[in-house]
Order: sequence, then C-alpha cells, then structure tokens
Amino acid sequence: MKLQRTRSQEKILAFLKTLQREISAQDLYLELRAAKKSLGLATVYRALEALKLEGVVQVRTLASGESLYSSVQEDRHHLTCLHCGDSIPIEECPVHDLEQQLQKAHQFKVYYHTLEFFGMCDRCQP
Repeated sequence: MKLQRTRSQEKILAFLKTLQREISAQDLYLELRAAKKSLGLATVYRALEALKLEGVVQVRTLASGESLYSSVQEDRHHLTCLHCGDSIPIEECPVHDLEQQLQKAHQFKVYYHTLEFFGMCDRCQP
C-alpha cells in the first residue's frame, strides 16, 4: 500500500536506505542534523511511524525499551542479552514457511518479521 509520502518521509527513507544498520529515532535526528538535513524530532518520529505503517521501515524494540529503525531490506533475527544489552544477529530463519502459511490462511500481507531470543550472553552468565 503505497501512500503519498511527504518530503520529510522521503528524506528519512532515503537516509535509512544508505545506512547498513539499525538506528534509534534520536540518533537518526542527530545524524540528519549533522548532514545538514535538519528536521524536527517530532517530525522524525511522525515520519518513522508513517513509513512503518506503509511497510517500508521496520522497528525492533530492545529489552531496554529503545526502538531501532531500518529500511525493510531483509528479515532480521537476534540473540539479545538481558544483562548487557548486546544484540547478536543470527542468519538462520526457522519461520519463513510459517510466514507463508499465515499469509495464505489469513489473507494477511506480511511486510517483514523479526525473531528475537532474550537471555544471557557468555560474558554475562554467572
């Protein structure tokens, strides 16, 4: 579902596509300011929300409550330590077949999925 995007949304989406990593809304705001593409923080949040609802930006919420945004390029999967907050990407995806089954069974368009396991990394285990 492609909606008419605002200039701010286009600017943010283009910037996210150049990044090869996830970024918080606050850090995105600071990087846009540093790149002389200044937008207000509230505008950044509104644009990210609209782009998320369009399915072109994905958000992952860490155990700390912080949300990280990225352009939708591929599904992402992580092991996240509840103690230190480190998040380790994993390449395997055991749910692609399930995703297809759910789309078919419920006539539901899936834009992306995330899979995250929470626990303790080897450095934080007692």
